[in-house]
Amino acid sequence: MKKSLIAPVALGAFALAFAGCATPPAATSAAPSASTSSVAQSDFKACMVSDAGGFDDKSFNETAYAGLTRAVTELGVQKQEVQSAVAADYAKNVQSMVDADCNIIVTVGFNLGDATLAAAKKNPDIDFAIVDFAYSDDDGKNTAPDNLKGLVFNTSEPSFMAGYLAASLSQTGKVGTFGGAPIPSVTAFMDGYARGVAYYNEQKGKSVSVLGWDTAKKDGTFIGGQDPFGDIPGGKKVATNLTAQGADILLPVAGPSGEGALQVAQASSGKVGSLWVDTDGCVSQEQYCAVIPSSVGKAMDVAVFEAIKAAKDDQFSNELYVGTLENSGAYLAPFHDWDSKVSDETKAELDKIKADIIAGTLKTSE
Repeated sequence: MKKSLIAPVALGAFALAFAGCATPPAATSAAPSASTSSVAQSDFKACMVSDAGGFDDKSFNETAYAGLTRAVTELGVQKQEVQSAVAADYAKNVQSMVDADCNIIVTVGFNLGDATLAAAKKNPDIDFAIVDFAYSDDDGKNTAPDNLKGLVFNTSEPSFMAGYLAASLSQTGKVGTFGGAPIPSVTAFMDGYARGVAYYNEQKGKSVSVLGWDTAKKDGTFIGGQDPFGDIPGGKKVATNLTAQGADILLPVAGPSGEGALQVAQASSGKVGSLWVDTDGCVSQEQYCAVIPSSVGKAMDVAVFEAIKAAKDDQFSNELYVGTLENSGAYLAPFHDWDSKVSDETKAELDKIKADIIAGTLKTSE
């Protein structure tokens, strides 16, 4: 068996086929507010294992965790969670949730793929869901066991829109991007972003360049090191290097490390803007909203909530969920403080791009 992340950069026909089958989420918001209505309490236990970023990363893990807390509020389920600090924690943390008699265990992140699969095979009576990972063979067929559901997101779609937006806003003719580590769930954003810039150039006869990602080589700039998603100074260093080369709109794809790019933008006196990823940065990073033109979001909270609900209702399946622009599982966030800087022409063009992507007439990845 070959396992692979069905990420936007390599989604292709396989993802399109599954996207038509998976049950879409109902919304794209971040953590919902607590319900004031009384909900019958259940002995059903939903559990979660974080990636190394932790549940307060203002990005990836935190958004997924919001789905768990929503399930507690709206479904009356019990919850338990454990945070991972390093890769060596993954397998033992998943096992600790098995030992806690969880009914469903949600793991957060590509890096937990092996540990989650092993635990699901060993414990067929427990449901498992994993964010940003799917299991397939060479033909793209879903090979996940019956009790394991992948939750993936075609982030190349909104990232393409973000690239077009960034190119339209750039005053220097250069935009930049960087990732935490070269894994598919990161590079999908970067590749979609670069393709969106290229599409802007094609449509407008411009020559905005992208620093930090080479579409042909499928390689770019990464923080690296032992903690690439928890290294804000590292993110700031990379962002500083990109702006020194002339980039004035950045796309950090590095979890908490991406805050370094927000810091650089905030210190630039309006010369630099920085997008955010995974959630709406003006919500999760409110103090930086003035420098965030938009964000490339994934409705991980909704997907996690729906997986937990299905398990509680005895309707769980291993059917792959793919979040897209069409089902609102992936989205470009509002412009917030930058709304007046985005021209009506660009807004109309972005609406058209979204419609064309949904219709399948505009491709955002190979």
